[in-house]
Amino acid sequence: MKTPTAHEAIIYLMVVTSASDSDMTDVELARIGDVVRTWPVFEDFDENRLISVAQDCQKLLHEPKGLEGIMAIAAKAIAPRLHDTAYAAALEVATVDLEMRLEEVRVLQLLRRHLGLDPLIVTAIERTTKARHRMLT
Repeated sequence: MKTPTAHEAIIYLMVVTSASDSDMTDVELARIGDVVRTWPVFEDFDENRLISVAQDCQKLLHEPKGLEGIMAIAAKAIAPRLHDTAYAAALEVATVDLEMRLEEVRVLQLLRRHLGLDPLIVTAIERTTKARHRMLT
């Protein structure tokens, strides 16, 4: 596997989170696009490349190392100071439809391990993501 840029690696993590339950919904795909367009970490990323990066990720999923390989190369490509941001982006995709399936939970567990995130940081990210998605009714 070639080493992706940090931008590509974060997109890979969002794509594998979305694809984990074998159903990449329109809502999840739209959220990936929203994250790429609005989060400061993607400020200098050409959003016209998003589809090709997502397709590259899907090709990598079919290689022998698959999901584990993608997570390993992503963890190396993303600076440690951005590991929490990468996790937050993946979690954003997993929670956008207000339903988290077991497969998504498993992918997020693997991602936490590969990124070496502190459990307290993970809890904080998860709590703020849930709070952001709450509705009045």
